[in-house]
Amino acid sequence: MPRHLVIGNGKLLVNLDQTCYIRDIYYPYVGQLNHVGGHFCRFGFWIGGIFSWLDEPEWNIELGYIDDSLVTNIVARHAGLGVELQMNDGIHQRECIYIKRVVVRNLRNDGREARLFFHQDLMIDGSEVGDTAAYYPENNTLFHYKRSNYFMFSGSSDEGGLMQYSTGIKRFHSAEGTWRDAEDGVLMGNTIAQGSVDSTIGLSANVPGGGEKTFYYWMSIGKNLEEVKELNQYVLDNSPEKLLSRVVIYWNHWLRRAESDLGDLNESISRMFRHSLLIVRTQVDERGAILAANDTDILQYNRDHYSYMWPRDGALIAESMSLAGYQSVIAPFFNFCAAALSPDGYLYHKYNPDGTVGSSWHPYIVQGSQRLPIQEDETALVLFALWQDYLRNQVIELPQSLYSNLIRKAATFLSSYIEPELSLPKPSYDLWEERYGIWTYTVASVYGGLMAAAFFTELFGDYERSDHYRNTAQTIKHGMLTQLWDEESGRFARGLIQKDNGWVKDMTMESSVFGIWEFGVLPVDDDKVIRTMNAIRDGLKIQTDVGGHARYMNDYYFQQTGDIDKIPGNPWIICTLWVANYQIASAQKLDDLEGPKQTLQWVVDHALSSGLLAEQLNPFDGSPLSVAPLTWSHATFIQSVSKYAEKYKQLKGLNLSFI
Repeated sequence: MPRHLVIGNGKLLVNLDQTCYIRDIYYPYVGQLNHVGGHFCRFGFWIGGIFSWLDEPEWNIELGYIDDSLVTNIVARHAGLGVELQMNDGIHQRECIYIKRVVVRNLRNDGREARLFFHQDLMIDGSEVGDTAAYYPENNTLFHYKRSNYFMFSGSSDEGGLMQYSTGIKRFHSAEGTWRDAEDGVLMGNTIAQGSVDSTIGLSANVPGGGEKTFYYWMSIGKNLEEVKELNQYVLDNSPEKLLSRVVIYWNHWLRRAESDLGDLNESISRMFRHSLLIVRTQVDERGAILAANDTDILQYNRDHYSYMWPRDGALIAESMSLAGYQSVIAPFFNFCAAALSPDGYLYHKYNPDGTVGSSWHPYIVQGSQRLPIQEDETALVLFALWQDYLRNQVIELPQSLYSNLIRKAATFLSSYIEPELSLPKPSYDLWEERYGIWTYTVASVYGGLMAAAFFTELFGDYERSDHYRNTAQTIKHGMLTQLWDEESGRFARGLIQKDNGWVKDMTMESSVFGIWEFGVLPVDDDKVIRTMNAIRDGLKIQTDVGGHARYMNDYYFQQTGDIDKIPGNPWIICTLWVANYQIASAQKLDDLEGPKQTLQWVVDHALSSGLLAEQLNPFDGSPLSVAPLTWSHATFIQSVSKYAEKYKQLKGLNLSFI
């Protein structure tokens, strides 16, 4: 199940599902230490003696955000109960405070008492062992803690603060949790529980007929009891209403640096562009890690997740955010990579948000032969993205600070990790992490990374190194044109695979081959680029009403059908946008932009109702598959819109010059 709503501030990330239940709380790193772990922090409603949880089918829920902000805007209606709830969730832009506002509208003529129940199902530090939940009478709150992680819960209405509370045992023997206790509208008031615990708090107010009442619920997170007490008092002193308003104002201002002149793109695309900038921001930890995705439901498939920093994803996301004007947001990413670089100058498969190496399925030895378990493009793309950022923003202090510990170190590795007889980089795992060989995408990225290093070394007057890196890049380009171009098919191969009789071309149709022009190996108008991209456009198109483009021919990941002639794979947001980016780059007149404009609208039309983008879609009904939101999907949309707007201005200027 995808996460339909995400809110965060760079050190706290909270995910909600389509029923408005909190499913993930990441703290103190975005993507690391999930204190809910995909369980359900329920929200229940009692009125007139009838109780209902918001995941019951009688609720009609409309999900969204307040425009240009990271504050949700949700409407939930229950015809049987005669109520409508207007809800807003936000995280303070600076402090680790989550605030929820609930306006209860009584759709009947008679006044009634409404009771709201908020359930806390925490597994602090990712484990249900050794937690404590307790009522704290000093400030009429309830808090959970374990070691150095404290969570304090409170709320209010115009009739006061917490009216009810209870703590208890969950998921142990026959205990289901305190949420069951709430279903009669009255909590038993147990003051403390330890072990595998949960808690529920209740608020109440009388709502006049045809009128409304506002309730607030908030959570403060800190390292000890004193810290969460201070944060709780901060909410009381400033009022949750004012704090939520300030969150909206902050994100409105944050978006002002984004390009507003997007050519002839309509408002729905412009809105998605701004929304994507905000969503990407939620997935970036303030210490530099850019997370791939934080949807823990992926655990059901492999007992692992996407809450890692892949250097590839991070580099491409950073490049997109830089393109959109957010250099300050992504600058810490490059420092993260410098600190994470191995002593030999390469980046590992993936990293945890705290900088430690993440889990991996790449072996060090296969059939008795040792291999380096890396994806070489991940190291190369960091250099490429850093140079693109410098070209754009001319902030020389950043690359200067990274010159010896990232740029030279990584480039030295890239320039030495070469298969001499092929003049190509040595084998590594492909960008999809599925196969081992020499891949066109990887080769192109290494070329781009080495050329970036050559430009940086020249910039800093290190001319001998600059010549070495540039000459190595040109050698790789020659090897690529010699070894990876296939004249018979008229396109680049996906890569080379080593067989008993030597290196053999893998001619599987592959979307990532777009890197041949994206990373500067060949110009976009080169005949080899044109023929390759036309083959990808036609060969990987999904021939259903959903449309879009697949990763590669016969993609097995979440495969929905074996009819690969019609459906070569599921449509991926990023792969579909890669085709659009080529069309944008190669456009020579305004009419040529019609196709990519339609693709941008396609992305908008296939977003979740809340505006979040999945990794891939079901080719039959367009429903999300794998994780949502995928940061890479949103970042690529940002990149495509930015490139479209720039190309539109260029072509419009050319048209005007002929008038």
